[in-house]
Amino acid sequence: METGNASTPQQCRHRWLGWLLKYAIPVVISFGLCWLLFTGVDFGDMVGIIRGECNFWWIALALSISVLSHILRAVRWGMQLRALGIDTPMFPLVLSIFGTYSVNLVFPRLGEVWRTGYIAHRQGAQFATVFGSMVADRLADMFTALVITVFTFILAAGAFTQYVAGNAATYAHIAGYVSSPLLWIALAACVVLVWWFFAHKTSNPAMLKAKAAVRELWAGFAAIFTMPGKGLWLLLTVGIWGCYFVQMLVVFQAFGFTAEVASHDGVTAVLVTFVLSSIAMGVPSNGGIGPWQWAVIFALGIYGVDRVHAGAFANVVLGTQTLLLIFLGIFTFASIALMRRKARSTQNINNLKK
Repeated sequence: METGNASTPQQCRHRWLGWLLKYAIPVVISFGLCWLLFTGVDFGDMVGIIRGECNFWWIALALSISVLSHILRAVRWGMQLRALGIDTPMFPLVLSIFGTYSVNLVFPRLGEVWRTGYIAHRQGAQFATVFGSMVADRLADMFTALVITVFTFILAAGAFTQYVAGNAATYAHIAGYVSSPLLWIALAACVVLVWWFFAHKTSNPAMLKAKAAVRELWAGFAAIFTMPGKGLWLLLTVGIWGCYFVQMLVVFQAFGFTAEVASHDGVTAVLVTFVLSSIAMGVPSNGGIGPWQWAVIFALGIYGVDRVHAGAFANVVLGTQTLLLIFLGIFTFASIALMRRKARSTQNINNLKK
């Protein structure tokens, strides 16, 4: 006997395709870039550099700043949620941020969905509304990163020009991508598709449902412009990204060769490394593993650091950050389990009293 929930072969294929795009491809990208990263590198030399030259007290300080940035992000998101009438206690908000980054280590981009679902379920709120506030959170980061990137490329134009002059092949590759007609055709097609989606009149239930979801997302995003305390929200945004930059500035002191770069080339070298590594986090991968190291090695190469030393720096920084996220993930899910257990116990006691 057939049931209404039975999946067709086409639906199964779509699910498998979605799974591949969300999870398998980022894993392949991470492993592929790591394989290229370590090809031809003497691990003995890299380990020797880490053991002999790394001051882990600076790394520990940077990790503390990282935790602070997560807490500030939780405070900022809480403001957005309160503007939507979702008053969430601070501790669950902090856990939601810790959990986001931990989940992303295993399932890229699923962390944002997890934190939305966690808060929506806990507070009895609409998923789409909470998701809209999360999207606003991420869009604010994208805009901030764009501003910092433009500023950095203007500030470091001389260093980039000098590097390009000595690496003509790299310049040719970049110019080829930017001037490709396929890139601009694809961008134009995306714009047309978005316009058609909103302008097209339809009675199709799926399309109507999608448009309703977009409207709820917009409501979550638009809350930024109407919520009280916009000045504090902007200050928190500066604080979050200030933590990110100071974290990079601090880890530059962990090795003699990066400290020398910071001393010789000033804060610009740190800013370039910070911006390129931030851009790399946009590449679908498990917690930035692979793209992040590539970006840092490239940035340090602009300032004359060889691949082995730059690789040692990148791997220590990302490796310790990954260990921190694993620890925060364990803390998060253990805390959530304990809170749920306590809530059930309290409910059982109340039921017995009745």
